[in-house]
Formats: sequence, structure tokens, C-alpha cells
Amino acid sequence: MKKYAFIIVSVLLLIMGGCAAKKQPPLFPLMQIQPAEYPGFGDDMAYDGLGHSISQSIKYLRRIPADRTFEFGEDSFDAAHIIRSLEHFMDFTDTRPSSRELKEFIEHNYFVYKSSGSDGEGRVLFTGYYEPLLQGSFYESDEYRFPVYARPDDLMTIDLSSFSSEFKGKKITGRLAGQAFLPYHDRREIEQEKVLQDKAEALVWVNDQVDLFFLQIQGSGKISLDSGELINVHYHSQNGHPYRSIGKLLIEEGKILKKEMSMQKLREYLGNHPQEVEAILNHNPSYVFFSIEEKGPFGALNVMLTPGRSIAVDKRVFPMAALAFIETLKPLTDGTGQILNWTDCTRFVLNQDTGGAIRGPGRADLFWGSGDYAEIAAGHMQHPGSLYLLVLKQ
Repeated sequence: MKKYAFIIVSVLLLIMGGCAAKKQPPLFPLMQIQPAEYPGFGDDMAYDGLGHSISQSIKYLRRIPADRTFEFGEDSFDAAHIIRSLEHFMDFTDTRPSSRELKEFIEHNYFVYKSSGSDGEGRVLFTGYYEPLLQGSFYESDEYRFPVYARPDDLMTIDLSSFSSEFKGKKITGRLAGQAFLPYHDRREIEQEKVLQDKAEALVWVNDQVDLFFLQIQGSGKISLDSGELINVHYHSQNGHPYRSIGKLLIEEGKILKKEMSMQKLREYLGNHPQEVEAILNHNPSYVFFSIEEKGPFGALNVMLTPGRSIAVDKRVFPMAALAFIETLKPLTDGTGQILNWTDCTRFVLNQDTGGAIRGPGRADLFWGSGDYAEIAAGHMQHPGSLYLLVLKQ
């Protein structure tokens, strides 16, 4: 069986090699800028939570080889240097410096790089995500009938870099069927055809199909069980199919206006049109599998995410665990949860997560945490801005 898998993967490599030659990412998605181009570096959270977030990146960096390199545009730095960079910044910001002191400190001690953005001019689209709370049970019933699956037994992920350095960072996910290596089951097959009943453990059962869908989009969440327990579920793996936005689908079909689109508007539409739910959700063939964790939420680096301080970026483009600075907008809400207006969101963050919809130098996703405000901010945030990365001068 291994022999057949090797033959199939070799064929896939040839096919992917032809495709890879046609699409090349921008040469340098990060460009070093001069002090005259630096942003204001004001932190709208007054440094709260920054030390915790930096310590989580350091925790990850200490688990990997000290000589592993991280690319900042045309420059590269090893993990040991990134640790020194983060520690030096944390020591200084622990003193709660003034904006003038901070600016002088950065100018003297750090290189600053700016993302080229989606347009080559630095425009980055910022969205948000949060940790949802679902209702569930360890036991299937008429009320709790939607399974949160663990990784299936027959799901295989192949690292293509094992076959050629040309495919560094590339993987394919699928399953063996006889002598063939096939794409894994998509959302429709999993949810409507129940193909995983004997292949994957149902960790827990929840009471709402739409809630489960958005849990997969967010990547992690908490589930309040009918027994009174509260558990954390975290992204474990994915079926290998590309993410497709159901929001974009409903805009294209004229069912929701683009200017009105939000997670809340999506939920409202799905609630008012139950007969369309399956077809709309199946537009996104991607399906996420989970694990139960004692703590959470965890990001792609397997460290705790910090509300307001952790961002998800494309790990193929940006150095993970690195210190970043963002300029975008955040909502101001009233006591009823209504958005009054949008105001500046400028703060230091850490690259600690990634996501299926976060692709290229023009996208970033800010983790808002849990609770009502987090859900509002994550559901409505779709604003342009700028993304900078900082690293200690050598």
C-alpha cells in the first residue's frame, strides 16, 4: 500500500510542479522602511496583555532549533535573535514608556518592515475572530445531534517537502481508497452522507448546525455541557479542501448587500431561511476537526492566544511569533451592543495564528477573545489598515 501511495504522490508532485511554475508570490512581501516612514506606535491598550502575548511567542521559539531562520523581506534572522528581540522589547514596555520614549527606543534599537499589502502599496484588510460559546452534550440526543469530530482515522497529510526542496512548506491532505490517494470527504459528504460515523470519534454533540459551522471558522471555542461542565475545543486538523466564503456567495446572489455583510447578518439570514442552510453551508467544502484541551484557546503555534494581542497571518508570507504593529479601526458600542462608530485601533500584536481565509500579505485577522464585545468586533470588523513588523537590530 505504501508503494502505491508513493507512486501517486510522485505523480501529484509532477502535476503540482507544473502549476507552481505559473504562480509566483511577490518577491518581498515585507520591505524595510526608514524612521521618517514609521507610524506613531501608540498603543490603544496601554500595553495591557502585551507581556503575556510576547511570553507566549518566546515559549514557542524556545521549543524550536535556535538556528531556524525567519524571513523579514530580503533579510533573515534566527530564532535566537527573535527571542532577544522580543525580550528586549518586553523589558522596555514593562516600564510603561511614554509615546516619545517608545518612538526613540524603536528608532535606536529596531528595524521596521511594512507589509506590501494586497495592492503593493501597503493596504491590508483586517478582519476579526473570537472564541464562541456553544451548548452541547457528551451524548447524542434529539436536542444534541450535531457532532464535533476528532481527526478521522483515515485522514492522511503528506509533507511534499520530503520529496523535493522545491515544495518546501507544501502539503496535501487526502485518504487512501484501494490503490488510489483521493481528496478527503468534503462538508456535504461528512454532514449529509454521514461518511465519518465509523471513522472519527464524536468528541461532543452540539445543538445548532450553524453554531458548529462558525466554530469551525473561528478555530476554537468553549462548549457548555448539559452536565454543567465547560470544555475547550481547539482546531486539530482539516480535510484539505479550500475555504470558500458563504458571505461572498450571498453577496454575489444578491441576498445580502456587501455594505451590510457581517457574521451577525449571516446568522440572521440563515435563521430566516432554514430551507437554504445546508446548500449555503456546503458551499464551503472545508471541514475542521477538533481536540479537547484543558486550556485555551491555542493558536497555530500551540501557545495561548491573547485577546487583542494575537493575530492570524499567512505563515507562508510572514515570520510567525514575530512582533508586529497594526493600524486599523475598532468598534465603539453602547450598552445594548449596537455599534455607535469606529475609532482608531493601533497596537502591538504577535503573529501567533493562521487561517484558511488568511492568504497573502494583504490579510490579517485580529483575535478579540470571548464575550459580547468580542463577538460584535469579530463579526463586523472588515477594515483596511497597515501592518508593520519589528526586529532588533543586529
